[in-house]
Amino acid sequence: MKDFREILENDSVYVFDGAVGTRFYDKGIYINKSYDELNLIAPDLVREVHEEYVAAGADVIETNTFGATRHKLQHHGLDDKLHEINVSAAKIANRAAGESAFVAGAIGPLDLRIEPYGPTSLDEAKEMFKEQIAGLLEGGVDLFILETFADLSEIQQAIKAIKETCDLPIVAQIQIQTDYKTVFGATSDIFTKRLDEWGADVIGLNCGVGPNHILTELEKMRELTDKKLSAQPNAGLPRDVQGRQFYMCSPEYMSEFARRFIQAGARFIGGCCGTTPNHIKLMSASVRSLSPRQTKVTVKAPVVSKKVKETVEVEPVSPLDRSNWSRKVAKGEFVTSVEVLPPRGVSAKRTLRSIGLLKEAGVDAVNIPDGPRAQTRMSAQATAVLVEEKVGIESVLHYCCRDRNLLGMMSDLLGAAALGLHNLLIITGDPPKMGPYPDATAVFDIDSIGLTNMVSKLNHGLDLGNNPIGEPTAFSIGVGVNPGAMNLEEEIKRFEWKVEAGAEYAITQPVFDIEQLREFLERIEHVRIPIIAGIWPLVSFRNADFLHNEVPGVRVTQEILDRMRVASDKGKEFAREEGLTIARESLEEIRESIQGVQVSAPFGKVKLALRVLEGLPQFADAQKATSSGD
Repeated sequence: MKDFREILENDSVYVFDGAVGTRFYDKGIYINKSYDELNLIAPDLVREVHEEYVAAGADVIETNTFGATRHKLQHHGLDDKLHEINVSAAKIANRAAGESAFVAGAIGPLDLRIEPYGPTSLDEAKEMFKEQIAGLLEGGVDLFILETFADLSEIQQAIKAIKETCDLPIVAQIQIQTDYKTVFGATSDIFTKRLDEWGADVIGLNCGVGPNHILTELEKMRELTDKKLSAQPNAGLPRDVQGRQFYMCSPEYMSEFARRFIQAGARFIGGCCGTTPNHIKLMSASVRSLSPRQTKVTVKAPVVSKKVKETVEVEPVSPLDRSNWSRKVAKGEFVTSVEVLPPRGVSAKRTLRSIGLLKEAGVDAVNIPDGPRAQTRMSAQATAVLVEEKVGIESVLHYCCRDRNLLGMMSDLLGAAALGLHNLLIITGDPPKMGPYPDATAVFDIDSIGLTNMVSKLNHGLDLGNNPIGEPTAFSIGVGVNPGAMNLEEEIKRFEWKVEAGAEYAITQPVFDIEQLREFLERIEHVRIPIIAGIWPLVSFRNADFLHNEVPGVRVTQEILDRMRVASDKGKEFAREEGLTIARESLEEIRESIQGVQVSAPFGKVKLALRVLEGLPQFADAQKATSSGD
């Protein structure tokens, strides 16, 4: 075991890692999962995150056990695996650390109210901490870090539990709020003295706030104790964007504050929520420039060397060889598709008959939505297989994250590849409350960004945990994008992440505002991939009004609403013709700015979709294909 106390005796500065949970989310693990369980079901993924931080310059990495106490694990039905999770977490971290870094056993609050604020006694709390400590010790940690605590009585029991169990060093960190107090009202002059008295070896602050608030308190704390100080701030205060939390501090900004933390007396510096290996890399560089190492880390006993994972280089299938759709997109050719809903029942005959018109007309592919508007229909994957086998036209399979957990998605995608499906459009999915079964549950283990990352890994012959799957998949990876999003900045940021994750083309929401689309295209020029515009031929004013007011992300201009109102007043045929005219006008205006078009077939009327395409050179005779059947 490495001896962490040796570095407590010198005055050098050392770097902790950053947020582990943030990296799991970045890699496609959604926030409703137990991240602690990943130590058992995805150990390679956990080790990969640890290794990223070691490579970034972290001297200390924390085990993935922040929530691995009995009460927290009970929420996920995992309390019977408490010991196994903690042992595994410590062993994974040790393999990642090798001889380059120390391993800190991470312990968070119990998520219980203890006396005098609640019914859990002090002794009960201490015993709960001892359960976790036993597992971490068996796994081989070098020290313990108590983090994000606000209740001083609770952290006192955690310190007691460690001291009654072993003699390893303790880093004790408190979470403050923007008023510089804990949620229970304790100020730094109180909790600094208490932690010193109770025997913490390092006293610090983490989480809750950004670097500025923590710097202010560090300057006070250094006057109150002779113990070493630590600072692990969030990457700024989180901003809520459509229900998701985003941390905005850049690595450069955090790096500058690392210097200030050192000047304020901190000797252990790292990051909490929102920080990534990029943050830690620049923070580590700042530390090295101000605090050159006086001694090398020494090892008292042999350490199990890091297991080198044998990898097999797999050459991804070229986009030119995946499918006709993929080839045309990759070569910059204009592509066409029509969106047709899966059938409501078990018979697909009518749907396949109408799709046959698309093949006859020369359409490149048919788009098959996956549970649109949370309605119950035949599965998109089954429909896509029938389309390709029975009709002989390629499908673009929409695949959403709503209905499947992580393992189910992996199984589905491997199955889709085996069945010969190659074109995907990855979307997060509409919540069930939008459909006729609002009590149905959504899964959302990951969102479209995480799913894009997963598919990209499959195309490289790896599962999400970087385990080889043998022959790689050959998916053409498409994503959805909304030029009319209410929060355009957030939409662009998510689009950037999708491209970074491996997106190869994007299909927009139905476009009714041409200037809005043009502005969006200008804003994404720095991460431009082929954009395929969604076109929806309106059939009535009521249809237009519904899309504008009730379909998320769709904005119909007032001019179009007025045109459809006037046409609808004249009758259904006038309204339908006006809708087709508007759709063709829109396609003509944006033709040179996009690389393809997806036309929705309103109410399953494929002939209307084909009439929109008449204006394109390759569809000059498309009307001939609509002379019979629908």
